[in-house]
Amino acid sequence: MRKISNHGSLRVAKVAYPLGLCVGVFIYVAYIKWHRATATQAFFSITRAAPGARWGQQAHSPLGTAADGHEVFYGIMFDAGSTGTRVHVFQFTRPPRETPTLTHETFKALKPGLSAYADDVEKSAQGIRELLDVAKQDIPFDFWKATPLVLKATAGLRLLPGEKAQKLLQKVKKVFKASPFLVGDDCVSIMNGTDEGVSAWITINFLTGSLKTPGGSSVGMLDLGGGSTQIAFLPRVEGTLQASPPGYLTALRMFNRTYKLYSYSYLGLGLMSARLAILGGVEGQPAKDGKELVSPCLSPSFKGEWEHAEVTYRVSGQKAAASLHELCAARVSEVLQNRVHRTEEVKHVDFYAFSYYYDLAAGVGLIDAEKGGSLVVGDFEIAAKYVCRTLETQPQSSPFSCMDLTYVSLLLQEFGFPRSKVLKLTRKIDNVETSWALGAIFHYIDSLNRQKSPAS
Repeated sequence: MRKISNHGSLRVAKVAYPLGLCVGVFIYVAYIKWHRATATQAFFSITRAAPGARWGQQAHSPLGTAADGHEVFYGIMFDAGSTGTRVHVFQFTRPPRETPTLTHETFKALKPGLSAYADDVEKSAQGIRELLDVAKQDIPFDFWKATPLVLKATAGLRLLPGEKAQKLLQKVKKVFKASPFLVGDDCVSIMNGTDEGVSAWITINFLTGSLKTPGGSSVGMLDLGGGSTQIAFLPRVEGTLQASPPGYLTALRMFNRTYKLYSYSYLGLGLMSARLAILGGVEGQPAKDGKELVSPCLSPSFKGEWEHAEVTYRVSGQKAAASLHELCAARVSEVLQNRVHRTEEVKHVDFYAFSYYYDLAAGVGLIDAEKGGSLVVGDFEIAAKYVCRTLETQPQSSPFSCMDLTYVSLLLQEFGFPRSKVLKLTRKIDNVETSWALGAIFHYIDSLNRQKSPAS
């Protein structure tokens, strides 16, 4: 039998091999581009409804579907506050044709706050990376590329000079961009006070189920942070809307409904900033010539140091001719004079209060330290009088307790709450932190939807 030469097949192989290699590379590059695009697209297929539809009317979720048909997705919110940075990792499920449900939250906090690194920006990155690792451990790998990652800074950065704040934000954004999560150009920002209050209102009403019932009653929100304090509620009285000063009303669209909220944030009236004001100090500045700050709200025999926003102050009490509470209340009233808008409708709205409201109440036994509870506004005044009277003769381990309780008591009364008004104090509802972070994630998702929607 005659041998057939294989030179021809070798020539074909020499041509086919590089051609096949080129085709393979082309297919691989196309796949990578498609994969990146679908990561973002997959997130929007979870969060975006068809025109005119509600959240619960999405067709499908390519990212995650539980065995019972419920869609699964995640969101990461960093809360960069004045006293610390906290990460919230949220897991959501959406039953067919219903609004989303929060099924799990992971929470971790680190101190100090970002503003403490204003003069050493590089040091801020370590804590951010540590909190990102929490998210990586909590969220399944397949969900990383479609999980939005956001940081919102609050009063701590709002009180910094603009240039210093922006350098910190730029550093955080650089760390975020290197992460495997879904990061937009607006992933890092300073949250204005109104948005903080609105987001906290969303959180509390989402967790209490008020947002799921159109036309149902809602609850109000009181938050006392370190640098600012917020109040938000949904007015039902026309007079409230008409009497509200400019900047106190904001429109919110949520779950296919529009709410007109009374919401305002008082920068400088958070508990730590208020302490400084009561002491007579100036935010971000050491006392002139290292002078000692003397206050009628401290025990007459007290002398010590207090650190706020990386500045250490020497503080002391003063000899009192009248009762400590009486003198302290007079000083606090001076600080609050003409600073707070009072509205009558708060008397008739159910309110939740959290953050330092909770901590102070728990610290003096007004509520259970673990479970929270209810109290009346007047309880803060009763506790303040008792603590102040005790401090007159027995200096305690908490030298600021008289000042803090007196401040909170008068702040609530300035808002328009009578002493008999019942407040609910809680840290968690259904094991979820009652902070603005959950509401802010919804805000962010809504903004993503508007960007992607052809109708926007």
